[in-house]
Amino acid sequence: MQVWRICHRRHASGAFTGEGTRLVAGRWTPKGVRAVYTAGTLSLAALEMFVHMDVRHSHDILAAISAGIPGDVEVSRVDTETLPKDWRHSSPPPALALIGKGWLTRGDTAVLAVPSAIIPVEWNYLLNPAHPHFSRVTIGRPFKFEFDERMWKA
Repeated sequence: MQVWRICHRRHASGAFTGEGTRLVAGRWTPKGVRAVYTAGTLSLAALEMFVHMDVRHSHDILAAISAGIPGDVEVSRVDTETLPKDWRHSSPPPALALIGKGWLTRGDTAVLAVPSAIIPVEWNYLLNPAHPHFSRVTIGRPFKFEFDERMWKA
């Protein structure tokens, strides 16, 4: 399986360390834990980035990075039917971060599939850099990523 991550170019060398989530809480993780947020496609990674930053000022600062997860690396999956009704809100309920923290604490798998709040039928993938199978993930080389200026047409 191939997953994607878009980040600031200055952070590309450490994009798969989990340092970002240690410093800042995310939808699926509380502050203080290490996890790597990725998306199932580059286009979903772009949408995830798009909703979290003023991308009109993103020219020449973003990098896209792919990662390959071997087919025999087990993936846990969040059941969308068990999520709170407000799980897609821009201010996510704290229960979601507890799901991610529980997954990280148990250490069952190196990968957790979570639904995208933007497109709930598509999947994002959290990676656990502390899991032994994380070492089997192959991380690609970063390349420059830019949003098409037509995204701001009036």
